[in-house]
Amino acid sequence: MTSREYEVVRADPVYDAELVDETAAQTSQPSARRVFASWWQRSPRVPLSLKSRQAAKQAAKDLVVRVLRSPFRLVGAVVRGLMAAARWWRKWVTVHDYRGAAEQSEKLADKFAEIRALTLFRWKVTGAVTVASAIVVLVAQLVYGTMALWIAGAAASVALAILGRRKEGSPGRKPVLAGPRSLTWTMDPQVLVDAFRDAKLIGKDETLRLVERATRQGDGWAITVDLPATRKAADVVKNREALASALAVDEVQLIVERVRGNSGHAGRVSLWVADEDPYAAPPLRTPLLNVEHWDAWRPVPFGHDARARKVNLPLVWTSLLIGAIPRQGKTFAERLAAAGLILDPYARLYVADFKGGKDWDACEPCAHRFFSGDDDRHLLEFKAWLEELVSETQGRYGRMRELDDEACPESKITPAISRDKSLNMPITAVVVDEAHIPLESRIPVETEGKKVPLGKYLGELLTWLAKKGPAAGIVVILATQRPDGSSLPTSLRAVLGSRFALRVMDWRDSNIILGEQMNTRGYDSSKLLASHKGVGILRPDGETEAGADVLAMTVRTYYMPNPDWKTVCQRGRALREAAGTLSGHAIGADPTPMLDRAAVAKAIGSASAPADDAELVELPEPLASVVEYLGEDLNEQDGRVFVPTAELVEVLGVEPTTFGTQMNDLGCRSKRDRIPMADGNVRQVRGYFTADIRAAVKAAGSDVVGDDAED
Repeated sequence: MTSREYEVVRADPVYDAELVDETAAQTSQPSARRVFASWWQRSPRVPLSLKSRQAAKQAAKDLVVRVLRSPFRLVGAVVRGLMAAARWWRKWVTVHDYRGAAEQSEKLADKFAEIRALTLFRWKVTGAVTVASAIVVLVAQLVYGTMALWIAGAAASVALAILGRRKEGSPGRKPVLAGPRSLTWTMDPQVLVDAFRDAKLIGKDETLRLVERATRQGDGWAITVDLPATRKAADVVKNREALASALAVDEVQLIVERVRGNSGHAGRVSLWVADEDPYAAPPLRTPLLNVEHWDAWRPVPFGHDARARKVNLPLVWTSLLIGAIPRQGKTFAERLAAAGLILDPYARLYVADFKGGKDWDACEPCAHRFFSGDDDRHLLEFKAWLEELVSETQGRYGRMRELDDEACPESKITPAISRDKSLNMPITAVVVDEAHIPLESRIPVETEGKKVPLGKYLGELLTWLAKKGPAAGIVVILATQRPDGSSLPTSLRAVLGSRFALRVMDWRDSNIILGEQMNTRGYDSSKLLASHKGVGILRPDGETEAGADVLAMTVRTYYMPNPDWKTVCQRGRALREAAGTLSGHAIGADPTPMLDRAAVAKAIGSASAPADDAELVELPEPLASVVEYLGEDLNEQDGRVFVPTAELVEVLGVEPTTFGTQMNDLGCRSKRDRIPMADGNVRQVRGYFTADIRAAVKAAGSDVVGDDAED
């Protein structure tokens, strides 16, 4: 090679650029057909019945109904017109207006002769007109035959029908239909407007705008309306009971929902009124009986609402809290949620039945961990389970960190990861029945060199799992029949995604399950009927058939009696045997896990505050009862700020004056504060700030310690 071949040749400049598809950037001109179609849909001059096929079909049905009803409507209008004409004639012939003016001016005696003369004159005019009309009709009949009578009758009928037409504000012609009011509004929307006014949801001079007229949907009628400007749909949902009274139906028959999304706004309301109690019919069997297996990643069939819409409950990446008083279907609802996981052979189950009955024995052959009972050994075994799961969750995050971005793109478990046996990260559900029993335990346990109540420590473990576990495939399902502040710590309730409240005793218990102030939004499970077994208010953490933006809904759960439950569990055992995923208790291997408890305690941050140590000190009454009732609500970070005196007096069953004196002696004085009430209004009441209660607890603990030191 020569040196000439290695000469440097000057190249053209290099520019940074990107490829642009000019054809894609060109905006095509819309066709005339598209322009016309857009105008047709948006124009207010085009009737709604011509904008869609469904609206046209409904308009055709309405036209047929109008034609069929027109003879009856004509007869009714003629009768009303005849009555209106008779009332008008009676007022005219008795000189009602002139007599009224004379009575108002207190000159009736002076004008009596004139009124009498005018009355006689008008009677004469009436007689003359009647005779003249009769003569004209008879002459016309003689000249033209019976056709004249038909023409005269038709003209009179038309005149009377026009006079008797329904017109708002006319005396004696207010639209009134026979039959229940609940059906009246389906034929005359004005009745619905009157119902809204009677319920004080709109003003006397305000009206509703009809968006979708009343149509038949399922076993009831549905209608969508727009409220007047500044009126909110949330207020209608909150005052559903008043609207039900105005419509003369039971509140369980009335479903009120705010229409959200692109087709709704803050003032659009959808109403559905059932023909009869939608929860009186026998319950439906769970559809899980008809499937061979289920995918835990799919929402579990949970029940249906009053409109017979299916309600599916998502479990992966969330958690579930179920609360109710005894014998309302709490365990049945929890078993429905667990059934979908049992039918997935790759799901792992930790089942803790603190009731100690036979409700959960059927799933023992397919559970990784299982016990039934409420002894101290069961409480300590449950503690070991939760510590094992905390350690397992930390390990899963470490293993997911080592996976490539294609297998684990978001540091979250995926269906492929959960079914890969080599990774050992299946969907794991912690199912706890009667969760208040472990959370109320006062057994002292040592963690990080401090003794704390076992219930408090278990609450911290469950809270940690509910916070960090979902992304790693851990599902926490809790059921309790004591939904109060001590049995369900505030920090735990705050991180449980889905809530299901069956019937409870009062609105406070309902709010503990569903969330603060849910009763002021119209959702109060204490108003559910005792006869409605398995009916509760669901606040889902995910999309349902009713829509992704629904805050809460009343749901009737599917029915799964013990024989069906056993069938599901036997099928789950067979699926795991075929897939080779049986483990732990199901195969008789239930070893005590080897754990680094110091690491677990450090992970959940269970360092106790000085005020927590005071819980182990014996406090004087009634302060001890107040602390026991409030429980985690006394926490400074996420607890309650103010507790009304009336609430404490009602719960503790004490005499108000004595209670106030005793609390004052303990250094805790009652004060006034404004709080939201059950009716949605804000009122000023007397009560105690939790900061003052914590200070009294600390002072009482110091006094007890000082007395012990003197002894």
